[in-house]
Amino acid sequence: MRNELMQVLSALGTFFIYAVLAVFAQNAIFTRALGVSRLVKLVDDEGVDSVTFGILLCVIELIASPMAYFANSIWLSKVDYRGYIRPLIYVLCMGVAFLIVLFFVAVVFKGKGRDSLAILPMATFNCCVLGVLLITTTQSFTLLQTMGFALGSGVGYIIAVLVVTEGQRKIQNENVPAAFKGLPVTLLYISVLALAIYGFTGHMQSF
Repeated sequence: MRNELMQVLSALGTFFIYAVLAVFAQNAIFTRALGVSRLVKLVDDEGVDSVTFGILLCVIELIASPMAYFANSIWLSKVDYRGYIRPLIYVLCMGVAFLIVLFFVAVVFKGKGRDSLAILPMATFNCCVLGVLLITTTQSFTLLQTMGFALGSGVGYIIAVLVVTEGQRKIQNENVPAAFKGLPVTLLYISVLALAIYGFTGHMQSF
């Protein structure tokens, strides 16, 4: 009984360690630039709820990551030229996750979350989701590590969106030169944040 408990605690520890690592040290946006193009559009679009977008992205990653893990370990590992077809298989896993979330929103919740359906495709077919699936594969993560990294990447994306949104409000002032207003100053702001996170975490082994 004690050994089983220790195994469970060890598994939970692995899950949360990789989740925290993905949130801060390996943030999808600030250290890998995954989903930056969608982020820039997201903070400028007042009609899209950033938190809802991030939650949907987290859910998609948590559903797609185990499917991608088993697809890679059971089937793709035996296929020649798997590196060429792996992204297509992972996009298919993302599509299946999209249908699952769509089913729950439309049927189980009886359409109460219809507003989220408009941004569901953007949250699903996002290079952040695909990038996370490819990273966990190339690094040969276990299932628990894959799930933890997927959750942490989604949470890290939400944090990045909130930080950039708040920063966007502060940099929209008259002191910013006309040539840097809009997208240029936003990208500079993201770059400074990325450098700050890199300096805080130090040089780490690349995932």
